[in-house]
Amino acid sequence: MSDREEWDAIVVGSGLGGLVCAAYLAVSGRRVLVLEQHDVAGGNSHVFRRRRAYEFDVGVHYLGDCGPDGVLPAIFAGLGLDERVTYREMDREGFDRIVIPGLTMDMPAGWPAYRQRLKAALPADGPGLDLFLDTIAGLGEEMRAALLSADDLTITELVARTPITVEWGRRTLAELFDHCGLSVRARTVLAAQSPNYGMGPAQASVTMHATVTDHYIRGAYYPEGGGQMLAAALVETLEAHGGELRTKCRVERIVVEGRKVTGVGVAGGEFLKSPLVVSNADYRRTVLDLVGAEHFARRLAAKTEEAVMGLPFATLYIALDTELPPRPNANLWWYRGENIDDYYEQLAAGKIDPVPFLFMSFASLKDPGARNVCPPGHTNFQVMTLCPPSYDRWGVDTGPADGTRYRRTGTYKEQKALLTEAMLGAAEEAIGPFRKNIVHLEAATPLTQERYTLSSGGTPFGLAEWGRAGSRPDTRTSIDGLHVVGANTRYGSGITGVAVGAVACAAQILGRRLMHEVHTGTVLADRDLLPERGKGWDPLAVSRGTGRRHARGLAKIH
Repeated sequence: MSDREEWDAIVVGSGLGGLVCAAYLAVSGRRVLVLEQHDVAGGNSHVFRRRRAYEFDVGVHYLGDCGPDGVLPAIFAGLGLDERVTYREMDREGFDRIVIPGLTMDMPAGWPAYRQRLKAALPADGPGLDLFLDTIAGLGEEMRAALLSADDLTITELVARTPITVEWGRRTLAELFDHCGLSVRARTVLAAQSPNYGMGPAQASVTMHATVTDHYIRGAYYPEGGGQMLAAALVETLEAHGGELRTKCRVERIVVEGRKVTGVGVAGGEFLKSPLVVSNADYRRTVLDLVGAEHFARRLAAKTEEAVMGLPFATLYIALDTELPPRPNANLWWYRGENIDDYYEQLAAGKIDPVPFLFMSFASLKDPGARNVCPPGHTNFQVMTLCPPSYDRWGVDTGPADGTRYRRTGTYKEQKALLTEAMLGAAEEAIGPFRKNIVHLEAATPLTQERYTLSSGGTPFGLAEWGRAGSRPDTRTSIDGLHVVGANTRYGSGITGVAVGAVACAAQILGRRLMHEVHTGTVLADRDLLPERGKGWDPLAVSRGTGRRHARGLAKIH
């Protein structure tokens, strides 16, 4: 680790948004420092290990659009990482299995196949489905074309090229459902994957739903070796091009003088200078805590204070000493009821007993034979459900990001145990009995998520409401030298959403059409600088940064 105190750019937080932006700045000649409060880089893409036999992904359950023309592969290829980050495709005939009472539908890759599958499952909704899919597919194509365009479009040109987006983009998904005259069951099937962005049809914009759906319709994939491979590769590029990652280094303030960024203050009192700071921290915390509301326009500070966050998850990480009965390489979206609007209304009212929804992800199916996932003949999978957006359930008034201690309180332990039992019961309803074969069971709550990522309310999805419908911040702020990346920006959440936003941020800083450049084959990195991956290479160790790579406490898989 260097003792340099002045940098060309400092990135606060090492989620995928922060790392992608940092890597692009580094390969463009900037001296970049990334600061991460956790033990390992990666944010929601990081993994953890248990019993020297199992590795669990925190947030990488599947990725869309990773084929030869894919957006995410292009972003990594632009950093010289196309051979270091590779992907396994999930079942093209059904990568998501949607189950509601009386109906099971496997979601295939490709818009024509999806349309055919929906109309077979919901024959009475045929005309409405055609209208809905024409809108969603058209909007998704418009947004992707604008993203990859070689031109820096004016507002007038953008409006002319994106008529569907102009008409529907900022309206809610519920409004589009109404316009198409869709039945309750059709709405539920179409919005079944809405937990991918953490809000229901009444909150989610049509743009949000269309871009996420279009993303996966282009094929669903899983990174070979697990989610930590993404972060580790980005750290390799950053460090190979003169940058630095410091883990276990928490930023306490972003310093602004005369409406210009001058650097950051870290825990322990050290001040690090830079005329450019990119915050990958939670947007609310960036504005209100790290910088301070007084440095922003009163209206922006007020709507940030009043913002509503996306919903948080509770997750069970489960390992079995046997294989599950044969099933497709698909995620499971299981609903107890058939009305998705009722489900989100119940969530808002704090009702999740009995558990009304589960998302299940089967890592041992997605990366079969991977040494890190589980031993041969075992199963590694996750069970997730959305939680009400409040601290009350857990017996606290504030979260761990504000210093609240919660893990040993009676209410927290009781509520966590009750939810764990309820989720296990629902999971066995969904896929059959498995409890007798559990060899590892671990539960994470929204407070767990907040403890590791410092996200407001423990959500991985960022802002659900920020002023008018569909509005989210750009990566550029009103403060000279301050930019933001991550799940809160207008580019959306999820791995690809934050990576795209990070490239857009780097493009603003560098004055280049980076997304177009890398999608058409430009490589900015010097591949010859990347380190060799010798025997025993460990992406988790790499993701700690050079200064802590060999520090004690690193879990191993044996």
